[in-house]
Amino acid sequence: MSHGALGEIVARTRARVHARHREMPLDRILAAAPTPGARRPFDRPLARPGRVNVVAEFKRRSPSKGVIRDDLHPVHVAQGFEVHGAAALSVLTEEDYFGGHLDDLQQARSATLLPTLRKDFVVDPYQVWESWIAGADAVLLIVAVLSDGELRRLLETAAEVNLAALVEVHDAEELRRALGAGAGLVGVNNRDLRTLEVRLETALELAPLIPDEVVAVAESGIGSGAEIQLLRRAGYDAFLVGERLMRAPDPGEALRELIAGGRLPGDESEA
Repeated sequence: MSHGALGEIVARTRARVHARHREMPLDRILAAAPTPGARRPFDRPLARPGRVNVVAEFKRRSPSKGVIRDDLHPVHVAQGFEVHGAAALSVLTEEDYFGGHLDDLQQARSATLLPTLRKDFVVDPYQVWESWIAGADAVLLIVAVLSDGELRRLLETAAEVNLAALVEVHDAEELRRALGAGAGLVGVNNRDLRTLEVRLETALELAPLIPDEVVAVAESGIGSGAEIQLLRRAGYDAFLVGERLMRAPDPGEALRELIAGGRLPGDESEA
């Protein structure tokens, strides 16, 4: 996914949201939709001390890798993740480039008791309300595609509907902007969305800049328990893993092995 592709995805997303605004204004959606149930706390399970806290992701494809897996149902994958120790779920819902849909999130969340993140390019408060109606417990906000004003407005909207916001950054300047906007849950993506380069060093370099009171999540390029151990020692509370699990013959079993390999001496039993 080149810099150009990122801009194209965001432009397509904004156009799609604008079209949905016209077809179904927010007030009509809210009037017609049943009130969603209570939110599941998203931050808390990611910050459990002495545990390997993995946000396990359901993801069909990506612009850079093409089809990752198209033979699995979100319900079966989500249930496998829950049985094998996931702290939370992440579900890709972007349609054009990742082959996702909000229905995937609804099905996965309803099949488990895990808090669930809507993984998408959220650029408009409409999408936050849409996520709330669909039952999401958290939304992803990518600093690289938002202005400071947009980021603050989206954080305010998420707080209004009691959704957590995982604010994703890729460098020190984006981290500064995220913290300045009041983010309490920060994801450091080791994949530069503009160049596609994946460097675990990105998370290691930014770790000292994340305040202790902020829940820190490392994202992308995490393929082994040893890497999770390294990131845990650097100060990360949780780890978002998608492709590594989805490419495995049994994603749930792959998660179990990853968690086992990521344990440190003195960890609590996760049985």
